[in-house]
Amino acid sequence: MPRHSGIRVDVASLDGYIAGPGGDMAWLTEHLTGDNPTAERLLANVGAILAGNRTFGGDDPNRGTDSEGAFGGRYHGPVFVLTHRPPAQPPADVTFVGDLHSAVAHSKEAAGEKYVNILGADVAKQCLRAGLLDEILIFFAPVLLGDGVRMFDDPGGARVRLMPLPGETAHWYSVVR
Repeated sequence: MPRHSGIRVDVASLDGYIAGPGGDMAWLTEHLTGDNPTAERLLANVGAILAGNRTFGGDDPNRGTDSEGAFGGRYHGPVFVLTHRPPAQPPADVTFVGDLHSAVAHSKEAAGEKYVNILGADVAKQCLRAGLLDEILIFFAPVLLGDGVRMFDDPGGARVRLMPLPGETAHWYSVVR
């Protein structure tokens, strides 16, 4: 895998939601089972995670189990959280950063030659608007949620062209600048 400065990965419902009403992620539990060679290959090439504060503190469908956390609890590496409100006692293995450009720079440095995996609809939107998002990878789950948090909800936003990455799975795109 070539090095890219950022990749947005989502599991989305077929109607384009990444979370249910109120940010509920419990719907994902039944869709996170089974082998997925693309997800396995991606996990092996993630060098850092950049997440939004709502995603970081959100409703993990695997909370309280061995599968809690990114990639079903199998990701163990640097995590950066973009927020203006860091917790009073932050976890030792998480870095909280107050502005987008610094958060991206820190996560890219920590990732080295690997991917920065971006988690959170708002952070992805900010990265896309700032020209900091290179790729988008989406896994679609066979469900219609009908309501919730949309994958790329940006009313009044600019049109963004995407190009399928040659030789990759469906729904893995590069952002055309």
